[in-house]
Amino acid sequence: MAFDVTQFRAALVGDGARPNLFQVELDFPDYVANGGAAGFKSTFMVSSATLPESILGTAPLFYFGREVKLAGNRQYQPWNVTVINDEDFLIRNAMESWFAGINSPEGNIRDIRAATLDGGYGVDARVTQYSKTGIPIKTYKFVGLFPINISDIALNWQSNDQIEEFSVTFDYQYWVDGGSDLGAALALGATVLGEIL
Repeated sequence: MAFDVTQFRAALVGDGARPNLFQVELDFPDYVANGGAAGFKSTFMVSSATLPESILGTAPLFYFGREVKLAGNRQYQPWNVTVINDEDFLIRNAMESWFAGINSPEGNIRDIRAATLDGGYGVDARVTQYSKTGIPIKTYKFVGLFPINISDIALNWQSNDQIEEFSVTFDYQYWVDGGSDLGAALALGATVLGEIL
């Protein structure tokens, strides 16, 4: 097939999805003080995340020395986000409280309010990709999510003109498509309308 930039441009509907047009919505367990406020603020302060990967295991069998590969079970890798740290430490404190409820630093026990995954320490979270027109075009929902690592925050007298950030690694049970077909249809309609006008 000959090189044809016109066909390429026509195939690239909407000028391509942009990695900086996203939003993360974190929920916090009920036992976390100021969890609602921290969840609301996370929509502004989570500065990087990922759309989750899909991994399907393989179950190999051998027949007369020939390897036959069969589809196995789905695997879900941990999910990482980066958080901008404000001087109120609201999200950092909420994360540490969430962590302490799962396993307290002194008693090495679980808070009774976090005694179970569902309705206890596991919550849901969402990451949404937006179109350049501001319409949600893809959403993933993480089910039964909880933090497994809160990174350090590096302090340094020479770190001028910088804002603190920290990362959080979460584990979860699984992710599902958050249902954004309508958003995708609207984005496509907006693109077509833009081309007509």
